[in-house]
Amino acid sequence: MSDEVRLVVIINTQPGRGSDQLAAFEKLAPLVRAEQGCIQYDIHPVVGNSDSFVLIEKWASKEALDAHDLAPHMLEAAKHNPTFRAGPATVLFLESAVLSSH
Repeated sequence: MSDEVRLVVIINTQPGRGSDQLAAFEKLAPLVRAEQGCIQYDIHPVVGNSDSFVLIEKWASKEALDAHDLAPHMLEAAKHNPTFRAGPATVLFLESAVLSSH
């Protein structure tokens, strides 16, 4: 069994503030991707809604994710995010795939 942690984060910005989310991600992504245990950290705009995004994260372990949440750049981002986000992000933790293709 893998210790990897996969999550999807749903982010909605205030109307017309999607570009602020992308700019914030552009600054933050290299720092996050350099963190120990970060396997994937990618943002995807939602088709047809320039103020909605899906962030896909994959971490080597729960400990790596916990350390990420306490990283200085993440604590700083948490202070800045409310200036353009419509509300708190929705975080969905994913289980390993259980279905196989036929």
